[in-house]
Amino acid sequence: MRIARQTLNRRWAAATTAAVLVFAVLAILDQRLKALSGYSTFDLQKLSAAWQYRPLLVAWAPVGFGLRAGFNLGLDYLFMPLYAAAFFLSGIVAREGFTRPGSRPYRIATLLSAVPIAGAFLDAGENAAEAWMLLTGATNTVARIAFTLSSAKTVAIYIGLLLLAGAILARVQARQQAKKPPERGA
Repeated sequence: MRIARQTLNRRWAAATTAAVLVFAVLAILDQRLKALSGYSTFDLQKLSAAWQYRPLLVAWAPVGFGLRAGFNLGLDYLFMPLYAAAFFLSGIVAREGFTRPGSRPYRIATLLSAVPIAGAFLDAGENAAEAWMLLTGATNTVARIAFTLSSAKTVAIYIGLLLLAGAILARVQARQQAKKPPERGA
């Protein structure tokens, strides 16, 4: 399927803007939870054993904190497809800006564009495992699964951020090319 470059750029900008806005809301809510309880849902990503969850579960036991944490985990499910789309489209924008169709770098860029989509699925699994432990209590097995999923997701997010940087560079380069006066032939 072919998509017009202008349509691609518009979709990339919309997906990236939406992802940034939801991320900002999520970050504000998570920082508020941390200010109130001492822990944020972001802190869950660093935990790999059941005993590490216990102080957090105790801190979130009062009415409201557990609900805030659950809401943040739920809001993250809205963020996942947004960042997956933004990073995927970033990869396509960067690919179109810097590679020649059919070349090896073109194929590699296409494959790398799919990595953030896998990262969103890993993130969904991580959140499900963390929510399970918040509701039923932490176990070492589930804590280790959540930590492993989180670590893999983090790699995918970093790849997505590199793709985003590449897309921004590709767009800057395209704008500079458009402003440049055409060269005259000899």
